Amino acid sequence: MNQRPPVPPFTRESAIEKVRLAEDGWNSRDPSKVALAYSVNTQWRNRTEFATNREEAQAFLERKWKKELDYRLIKELWAFTENRISVRYAYEWHDDSGNWFRSYGNENWEFEPDGLMQRRFACVNDMPISASERLFHWPLGRRPDNHPSLSELGL
Repeated sequence: MNQRPPVPPFTRESAIEKVRLAEDGWNSRDPSKVALAYSVNTQWRNRTEFATNREEAQAFLERKWKKELDYRLIKELWAFTENRISVRYAYEWHDDSGNWFRSYGNENWEFEPDGLMQRRFACVNDMPISASERLFHWPLGRRPDNHPSLSELGL
């Protein structure tokens, strides 16, 4: 069996690591790479979209990152149990007209014993912001380790 560490049951430290790995993956904006973190029969709810397998999740991500340009994300652990993790997050992006947004949300995750995510339920709200209100200024890709967290930014 292939594993995607860390695997359940989670400790506080392994849950924090899982959250950061998920953040790093999404900040890569590589749909085929990110989709590999999800089980073949993953179930998603994201806003008004539903996915019932890895291929549908990957197609969702492809559409997402064609629309949400210069995407930068920060996730933060909210709570965890043996095989579940809850996170809060914020990300900044702009549309093809140059309008900036900060999107806030919560996700609930459930993992298979191999560490692949079986269920992902997301709630997201978009807030228009001006370019001068942006807080996420690192180069595209992985958030630097010394960049403030959501809590440190007061978000």
